[in-house]
Amino acid sequence: MALDGIFLRHIKKELEESLLNSKVDKIYQPFKDELILSMRSREGSNKLLISARANSPRINITSTSPENPKTPPMLCMLLRKRLSGARLRAVRQPELERLLMLEFEATNELGDTVMLSLAVEIMGQYSNIVFIDENGIIIDAVKRVDASMSSQRLVLPGMKYEPPPKQAKMCILEAEAEDIIKAVECLPKPMPLSKALLAVIQGISPVVCRELEYLTGRGADVYSDSLDEEKRTRLSYFLKRDITAARDCSGMPYIIIDQSKKPIDFTFEHIQQYGSGRSVQESETFSELLDRYYAKRDAAESIKSKSEDLTRVLSNAATRLIKKIYVQNDELKSCADREYFRICGDLLQANLYRIQKGAQEVEVENFYDENLSLITIKLEPALSPSANAQKYYKKYQKAKTAEQVLKVQIERAESELDYVSSVFDSLSRAETVRELDEIREELTEQGYLKARGKKQKRETALPPLEFRSKSGFTVLVGRNNKQNDRLTLKQADKNDIWFHAKDIPGSHTVIVTGGREPDEDTMLFAAQLAAYHSKAREAGKVPVDFTKIRYVSKPQGSKPGMVIYVNQQTMYVSPKSAEPVK
Repeated sequence: MALDGIFLRHIKKELEESLLNSKVDKIYQPFKDELILSMRSREGSNKLLISARANSPRINITSTSPENPKTPPMLCMLLRKRLSGARLRAVRQPELERLLMLEFEATNELGDTVMLSLAVEIMGQYSNIVFIDENGIIIDAVKRVDASMSSQRLVLPGMKYEPPPKQAKMCILEAEAEDIIKAVECLPKPMPLSKALLAVIQGISPVVCRELEYLTGRGADVYSDSLDEEKRTRLSYFLKRDITAARDCSGMPYIIIDQSKKPIDFTFEHIQQYGSGRSVQESETFSELLDRYYAKRDAAESIKSKSEDLTRVLSNAATRLIKKIYVQNDELKSCADREYFRICGDLLQANLYRIQKGAQEVEVENFYDENLSLITIKLEPALSPSANAQKYYKKYQKAKTAEQVLKVQIERAESELDYVSSVFDSLSRAETVRELDEIREELTEQGYLKARGKKQKRETALPPLEFRSKSGFTVLVGRNNKQNDRLTLKQADKNDIWFHAKDIPGSHTVIVTGGREPDEDTMLFAAQLAAYHSKAREAGKVPVDFTKIRYVSKPQGSKPGMVIYVNQQTMYVSPKSAEPVK
């Protein structure tokens, strides 16, 4: 990740050009460490995203619209009270520190004009957003830092705001290329040039330092103590280029894409160090680049954060069921001796006249064995021969009953474990808060979660995911168990075609035929979607069953999403995703 001081300086320029003198219209806090300020001016409106997440801290103008909690957090309400209607008057960055100060002109409760600030600290896991009053006193922060968390710098309401301590490095807004080269050569310990540059220059990222070494050595490794005249000249040239880009904000937003088309890094200059193994693409703006780079990561992290309680409940349920099945199977094995108990009872009953009262054992012929082999039967001396026989019959009956009960209990536990696995699968594929709410509602109805306080107004159920095949057929995919039931049992027509990964938790997938016969490509498309929207999405080949809806039914009393079907055929396909119809 390359949101360094130079990149942040370019972001600062964009914010000044687009947001300066804009009024704060609305404030949202979709997540505990993220704010969105809706800014309005005569030219139009923009949304300013400020994130203090550990692995994606940033500030940029955004086009995304994340879902917001039904009840705004306390900090959000405080900001709405103090900042609503305020105008952004300045954006400051001390040298090339990863810190932006947003200064707002606001009106207090008495009608006086005051200056309030938001300090946006972009520092990895130590990132923060601090709300500061006109006297430099902290009003509140996204992350409060007390003495138990840090002995160096406290961030608590009522305390004087102190910026993060500055690093003892050279700022290229003031230092020249030759000064930097001398500092590199004077380092006490020889090291790769990229690490040396990172050690002496403020606000520059590892990817830029590696690029400087790559260009200086023409692709070969360069060390801080091996700079000859040619390398010094080349390093000086490329350093001056970066210095100019930093001072004039003349860099361009570049994103680095790997072979799987996944963004892996970004910076303010074109990168050559990866050769043909990576592609470098230019974005329209630095803000658009950040939106693109973090979009999927933020969505996945947000859902993960909001689903932690569900994951914990399901994990505990799965652990409990696995342990229960193990114990019951162990008990079932002990019931395998029940026939021995019955035989002992029969043999004792047939040989009562031969058994001496008080005997500890008796040896009799086993008439169940064709060779009439002798068998020794243990006896309870205090019991009569007849009572000993009845004791073995009771053991037999008890083992027989236990076996019948255990088989039913194991079957139920395995069925419940399958259900929990199906909810896990739905949870792993959830992409919105509404999907999580539906899963939470399902688990509450099934008794895995306690109902939350008073009943809230139920939202309209989400529709299934909708896809379109090349030949124009609509393919619907359920997002979770309850939606699977609605799709298969209520929404689909009896002649529509139903798909599901064979013996694997996953979504119900339906081709809406409309009375037509789907072509082979549509059938393959639907099967691939069913495989992708299942627990086997990472597998190479997945068996997918398909049949008409008329042959799919739901057993009475079964869990959500559980169905049985007949007259099915099976396809083996590779899981493949597609873009749903908007």
